Amino acid sequence: MIENKKFNTSYNYAFIDETTKKEIRRKLLKAVCIPGYQVPYSSPEMPIARGWGTGGLHVTLAIIGKSDTLKMIDQGSDASVNACNLRDFIHMTTDCATTYDTVEATIIQTRHRITEEKLTDKQIMVFQVPQPEPLRMVERYEYKTRQMHAESDYAKMWLTLYEAFVKWGAVMHGADYPVMVNNRYIMAPSPIPRWDIPNLNNAECLYLFGAGREKRLYAVPPHTKVEPLEFEDVKFHIEDFSDVKCASSGYNIAYMDEMFQDDGVSKKFYVNDSNFLDKLLEKKKVIQHSNKYLNKIKDALQRK
Repeated sequence: MIENKKFNTSYNYAFIDETTKKEIRRKLLKAVCIPGYQVPYSSPEMPIARGWGTGGLHVTLAIIGKSDTLKMIDQGSDASVNACNLRDFIHMTTDCATTYDTVEATIIQTRHRITEEKLTDKQIMVFQVPQPEPLRMVERYEYKTRQMHAESDYAKMWLTLYEAFVKWGAVMHGADYPVMVNNRYIMAPSPIPRWDIPNLNNAECLYLFGAGREKRLYAVPPHTKVEPLEFEDVKFHIEDFSDVKCASSGYNIAYMDEMFQDDGVSKKFYVNDSNFLDKLLEKKKVIQHSNKYLNKIKDALQRK
């Protein structure tokens, strides 16, 4: 007798129904064709509330296959509650392989970080995005922000950066620093630190962004020009951890977490990317991202 596999589970493969997954993939194709452009989508109901990673989850579940290997990180960690729960959910509904190793993964879903290890053209990184609209800080109405994007009218954004410099002597914008994609759209890169911004530029992998609460998808295809907003005389810069070292590995050319110790006064620094730190401790070979900002820090260290 032929086994009826269709109804072996009470949910569809990858949880979302096939029609909705097809709709998400069509919207992703449009996003890839127009880098940085926000594409509206249905944002179907999930077992978790919107605002807790549903956008990234929608994208991952729409593109994942049985041959894929999934890596899930939350602010650099593979072991946080958010990362563990979402990883377990995707594995339960797809039976796909999971890994902590950046190199082994074909799909990496992330919250607020890009891996320290360089990604290849065989990998896709999916971002969970809380606020996809970079102009929200300067314009509250959605119809106006869409008009501003259509006309490339970004004067308010430039004015905001200028006012911050006049008031504070620097552009006081850390995570979610606005970027210009393909010389056309200003894009919110999700709340990744400045350290990760240069790694979006001319990358080999595909970056996909999902904002479930705001019902928006957008993308940065491979080998796409992505530049942080900067003035001719006020340049963009990344965080500099060259004066400190990781308390576990001694490494200092990576994004660090500042951790207060039990006495509540003293503090130590640790490499944020948990898998990258594990490989450093195990003395494995790693290929880190390379960009002009990182190279500048390396050159300064060599001169010391």
